[in-house]
Amino acid sequence: MHYLLILLIVSLAVSALGWVYFIYFFSLGYGFGVSALAIAIAVIFRDVLTIPTALLCVVMFIFGMRLGLYLATREKRSAEYKKILYGPDAAKKKPIFVVVFVWIFCALLYVGQVSPVAFYLANAADGVAVNELWTWVGAGLMALGVILESVADAQKKAVKKKNINRYVDTGLYRIVRCPNYLGELVIWTGSFVVCIGASCSAWQWIIALIGYIGIVYVMFSGARRLELRQAVTYGNNPEFQEYVSKTPILIPFLPIYSLAKYEWLQA
Repeated sequence: MHYLLILLIVSLAVSALGWVYFIYFFSLGYGFGVSALAIAIAVIFRDVLTIPTALLCVVMFIFGMRLGLYLATREKRSAEYKKILYGPDAAKKKPIFVVVFVWIFCALLYVGQVSPVAFYLANAADGVAVNELWTWVGAGLMALGVILESVADAQKKAVKKKNINRYVDTGLYRIVRCPNYLGELVIWTGSFVVCIGASCSAWQWIIALIGYIGIVYVMFSGARRLELRQAVTYGNNPEFQEYVSKTPILIPFLPIYSLAKYEWLQA
C-alpha cells in the first residue's frame, strides 16, 4: 500500500494551490493534481505498464492539464468568471480548520478517482490475474469523456464570444445543459470500470467506489449551482424557460430537468 501513500503526498502537494486561493482546491489543484497523479502512477508502475494502462495515464494527464490550463486562462480572460471566482463568498477568508479539512478531503478524493488504475497495476505487479479488456474499455471511455468536455467548453466559449449575455443551447447543449460535466462523469466512469478487470480486494473496491461516488456528487452539485445561477440571470426569459423544461440537466435521455430542490447537493 506504499504506493497509495506516495499518491496521497503528490495529491496533497499539488492541491496545496488552494492555500493561495481557496477555490483552487477545486479548480487548478484538481486539474493539475490529476495530471501529477497520472505521472506518479506511470513512474511507480513503469515495470508493469502495458499499452492500455499507459494510455489510461496519458488520457488522465491530458484531462488534468487541459482542465487546469482552461481554468487558468478563463480566469484571466473572462470577466463573468472573475465575478464568480472573486465574489464576496469565494473571497471570504475561511477558518484554518476548514481550509485544512478541504485540502485533505480534496487530496483524498483525487487519489480515490485515479485509484482503479493504480490498483490494476499494483495487483498485476503482485502476480494477481487481471483482465486487460477492461483497461481498454476504461481508456476508451476516458478519451470519449475528454472529447465531450473539450468540445462543450469550446462551444460555450464560441457562443459567449459572440454574446456574453446569451445562454448556450446549441451543439452538445441541445442534448444536456451541462455537457462538460457529463464529459467528466464519462471520464471517471472509465476510470472506475478498470476495477472490474483488476481483481480488486474489498478495500480496493471501497476506495475506488468512494472516489467515484464523490466525483459524481461533485458533478451533480456543480450542475445544481449552475442551474441556480442561470435561474437568476435568465429566469425571466421565456425561451430559456422552454429550453430548461425540455433539456435534461446532466444525463442524456434521463428526464431530470432540475436539481434546485435538492439542497443536500450543496458542496
